Amino acid sequence: MFDNSVTTGRLTQRERRERAEEALLVGAAELIVAEGPAAVTLARVGERAGYSRGIASHHFGSKQGLLDALVRRAQSGFVPGLADRQPGLERLLALIEGYIRRLGDGDVRAHAFVVLWGAASADGELAALFRERDAALRADVRGDIVAGLADGTVQPDIDPDEITFALFAQLRALALQLPRESTPLDAAHLARTVRELWQRALTP
Repeated sequence: MFDNSVTTGRLTQRERRERAEEALLVGAAELIVAEGPAAVTLARVGERAGYSRGIASHHFGSKQGLLDALVRRAQSGFVPGLADRQPGLERLLALIEGYIRRLGDGDVRAHAFVVLWGAASADGELAALFRERDAALRADVRGDIVAGLADGTVQPDIDPDEITFALFAQLRALALQLPRESTPLDAAHLARTVRELWQRALTP
């Protein structure tokens, strides 16, 4: 549960709003991970975050608005530092390693993102949201491959669309499978292994 014990008396209105929204998103993520998306109601999220039952409705308007905000916030900056890197093979390898490491770091919002992604096949509104989010990740991956082709760090006979599909599918499959392993895997070691495999596969 989000720690809402720190006084907000000296915070600006914007800071109070941001703090409340962060607490609500964490509360929603905790409910999703613990009980599944169906358990999420705006009232329960407000209570879990340490606020009133109506505050989530005030901030997000609806359950769908809340889930939309959670998914976008979870994916934005999922792999820290990528925005500072130039497109290309090294950025792609950093994305691969960082993505898998993040799956094992215990962040509840990242876990909730994966749970929601798995549920999207049976939920039309979630499916539409994740089509958009999946398209954004694919575009990111493809941009790095194309940049690597242009600067010669990626094999010239690589098909960007084919590799994008294969890499995207692997990352999403790992996201779904890792939490289900009876014996926990070392996500950091797995991340390095997968990075090295793709580096060998793509480097001339």
